[in-house]
Amino acid sequence: MYKVLLVDDERIILDGISRMVDWKAYQTELAGTAQNGIQAYEKIVRESPDIVVCDIRMPGLDGLELVAKTYASHPHIKFVLLSGFGEFEYANRAMQYGVKHYLLKPTDEVKIGVALKEVTDELTLNQNKESFIHEMKGRLRKVLPHVKEQVLKEFVTNKTYGRHDLEEYRSLFETNFDQPVRLLLFQLEGIVEYEHQFAVKNIAEDLLDTTLLSTTIGQHVLVLIENQNDQQRLHQQLQDIRCTFKQYYKMDVTIAISDPGPVTLARKLYRDTLQCLNYRFYLDESGMITTEDTLHAGGLEGTFVLDEERLCMPVRSGHRNEAELALTEFVQELKRAQLSIDMTKSYVIQQYVSLIRLTDPDQMQERYARIPEIAEMSTLQAIQAFLEETVREITLRNFEQNKVKYNAIVRKVVEIIEEQLGNSELTLNLVANDMLYMNADYLGKLFKKETGEKFSNYVMKLRMKRATEMMASDPDIKIFEMAELLGFGDNPQYFSQVFKKQIGCTPSEYMKKSD
Repeated sequence: MYKVLLVDDERIILDGISRMVDWKAYQTELAGTAQNGIQAYEKIVRESPDIVVCDIRMPGLDGLELVAKTYASHPHIKFVLLSGFGEFEYANRAMQYGVKHYLLKPTDEVKIGVALKEVTDELTLNQNKESFIHEMKGRLRKVLPHVKEQVLKEFVTNKTYGRHDLEEYRSLFETNFDQPVRLLLFQLEGIVEYEHQFAVKNIAEDLLDTTLLSTTIGQHVLVLIENQNDQQRLHQQLQDIRCTFKQYYKMDVTIAISDPGPVTLARKLYRDTLQCLNYRFYLDESGMITTEDTLHAGGLEGTFVLDEERLCMPVRSGHRNEAELALTEFVQELKRAQLSIDMTKSYVIQQYVSLIRLTDPDQMQERYARIPEIAEMSTLQAIQAFLEETVREITLRNFEQNKVKYNAIVRKVVEIIEEQLGNSELTLNLVANDMLYMNADYLGKLFKKETGEKFSNYVMKLRMKRATEMMASDPDIKIFEMAELLGFGDNPQYFSQVFKKQIGCTPSEYMKKSD
């Protein structure tokens, strides 16, 4: 139902029209009446009727003035004007405000009904048009993101797209394509599903404040942005995108950044970013790559010299820390050289083969079978992780084997010490050179590594321990006797000094405490 406001300064006419018109028959309802223009406008502001049936001649604010004032604030309200015959030309001025319906007094319910029918039909038609337009705009809003995605795909892949096409989409997208742009290419590291691409795309659109268009091509996400002079701010925004995505999906993202250029060169910018991704082999998997990063890549074959033993020696000896350090240096040297990717992988495979020769024969074939994995790896970081696993496993295996061998040698040294404890000539050199036929320095390091004590300290502590055992079993034993039995020869005074330093008191004081 459409609301009608009836306005006339003559009470009798106001009441007559109110009663004689069947308002419901014309899909209307009489929402109120007013006896002058000022009162009518107050009700218009307060109740916002759809139709105003109004006399022209009124005190204070006449009908024409009411039409003008209402048109300025409520242009959707329709008017039906009532006037005497002589006022027709005056009423005709109201047509400039869209007033189409004019009835001469005296009128009747039929004429008023016809006017109401025409007005309500017009209002219904306008509502239908507005509803249709609103629905179309809603559909356009839904489909527009997909249109934008497809347009960006065409611009970076279809050579027939150019400036003319941009002009067609400028008004539709309400986007300014005149400024220089950059193309951002996001590559997810891992098994990629559409959900991941959708998330990266939306996070990028939220955090980048100059996004023009975005789409997905294959496993990549493309974002076209206006060029920013503040490169530090752009890089921070890109790092925020990576961190936000990784927080939710535990996956890294590599971002290639094109140089600035006109949007008409979008295909070239796209090819540049794809080229950047090729050189992510030498960068962190989750880093950012610009065209500057690729300027010095390649063309340096011959500046890298492979020294296989630098890594193999600590692995063979079971020294994990030294092995990890050597591997880090190996990878850093490859990164600095930035050979062709195939050449780099060939050096890696050579080093890997030399490593797996140090493992058990039964595992060697299994490790050989993994060589093709290296050829398929897309980053030096992935290769480093693969080698780290290999180095760690083989080094640990060699450490355990060497440990058994070292333990046997140290046990033999301990046995010799036990047997030779009373020998005043007992030294590391004696044991190494004359009894085990080994290098004394190497044996000393091995002994300390396994026992935690230097050879001489171990011998001295053991002698003092035996001294306390002798005093406990024979309280009458003499100090010079113990000195001779424990390798101090005929120097009991030196024995007493060592005993006090180790035990905290002299042998005599120790025996008195034991009594």
